[in-house]
Amino acid sequence: MKIDRSFVQDMCSNRTDLAIIQSIISLAHNMDMRIIAEGIEEKNQVDRLISMGCIHGQGYYFSQPLPASDFLDLLQNKPLLEISLSN
Repeated sequence: MKIDRSFVQDMCSNRTDLAIIQSIISLAHNMDMRIIAEGIEEKNQVDRLISMGCIHGQGYYFSQPLPASDFLDLLQNKPLLEISLSN
């Protein structure tokens, strides 16, 4: 299950977005589904997501979009492209 970037971008300042994210995480855990947060751009978002139980994410915090020719290099330097937030 994905958490849309529109919720992630203001999660640290918007209590409604934070509540929605927590609900999505709880629902996904109850359904034994993986969760990935999109649009992570800042360390504080990473920390908050981990504390709520979301351990996978993607966004500019990890890497900007890359051409296919640069993908292998990134993969060799960061073994999990869908980077586990706890790393």
